Amino acid sequence: MRFALFLAASVASAGFAAEYFPPPDSQGGWRTPKDAAETRTLAGMDPDRLEQAYRAAERSNSENGGLLVVSKGYLVLEKYFGKAHRNANPDMASTGKAFTSIACGVMLEEFKAKIPDGLDTKVYTPEFLPEALPLRDPREADIRLGHLLCMSSGHNGEGATPSAFIQGVGQPLKPTKGQDIRDIDASSLQVPLWTAPGEGYSYSSPAPHIASMVLRRVTGRELPDYIQEKFATPMGWGPWGYCLYRGEVTMAHANGAGSIALRATDAARFGYCLAHEGRWEGKQLVPPEYIRLCQKPLPYNPHFPFSLQFEHNHAGQILGAPRDAFYKTGAGGFCLYVVPSLDLVIYKLGGKDGQWSPDLTRIPQPPDSFGTQNSAPANPKNGGYENYSIPRILEMVCQATLR
Repeated sequence: MRFALFLAASVASAGFAAEYFPPPDSQGGWRTPKDAAETRTLAGMDPDRLEQAYRAAERSNSENGGLLVVSKGYLVLEKYFGKAHRNANPDMASTGKAFTSIACGVMLEEFKAKIPDGLDTKVYTPEFLPEALPLRDPREADIRLGHLLCMSSGHNGEGATPSAFIQGVGQPLKPTKGQDIRDIDASSLQVPLWTAPGEGYSYSSPAPHIASMVLRRVTGRELPDYIQEKFATPMGWGPWGYCLYRGEVTMAHANGAGSIALRATDAARFGYCLAHEGRWEGKQLVPPEYIRLCQKPLPYNPHFPFSLQFEHNHAGQILGAPRDAFYKTGAGGFCLYVVPSLDLVIYKLGGKDGQWSPDLTRIPQPPDSFGTQNSAPANPKNGGYENYSIPRILEMVCQATLR
């Protein structure tokens, strides 16, 4: 006992501190600096530059949104505009792909016996995707889980003007029919291949949804249930869900390609867990090896800096950010950024009015009770928004760090 007390005293005197993890918002939530001086000394951030980053986010491409910054475990910035506030559950669009990927990483660790080849597993088989049989294209037989999660499975890109990359060189693709929320599984499987697996990158939402179908088969759980067990409960998230309700349509399964709906401070918790190598209060929630794979090029996708549903800065193309930064965007201006080397998490909110409708989740969204919502967006609906890109917001917050 005396040795233990001596060791604890020695650690404290040496300047080491226990790793911090925030309690749920219902129990006090994130710690915050009390003033600008503490923002500098405790969190290592320049409050003036943080404010500049928020103003840039406010003037970007959305009439709703906000910016949260967590540095060294301190919530140093939390500001919203338009319909956004802490109690809201907006449709985070494709930012939800990050949650699908990390859930798959946990699945691969938990169910090694069922899927021993991990990311190398060929998944268009009776064991993992019986719904996909018989194959619509013989090339589907070579699609591995890693291809699906790196958008290199060969599935055609989405939208009216899809594009692809082969070894960094872009090329246009012909548009094809994409996902249909009335049957998200079948419509995802019916998207054609534009090339063989591994031969090119194209941003195609069916791919991560098909990965979530594999997760469903391996774990025997629906994606939201698995996320609740592995992330939401241990991290202490508040109410959350998926946008399953679209008018008269109720989706049979959550879309692994997006539309998760977390409260902002809980999205920051998820990013903070990733920044801390998947740890949370003494528990290893996410395999650290999987998180490291999200931060660098992988053999599944040598064509574009996109690994396991995250864009990464491994090549240093974002000059004002560290090379270990990685992030996932979502339509409307959402983005969750993680910079482990700076112990930094950034969550940028955005979204059109419809993305903030509680009808999408049917989760009660009480009005702001934290005093963090602005009364109006920075720009009127007919105003001219400035072009602050997703990478530029990352650079501006990184430049606010006091190194």
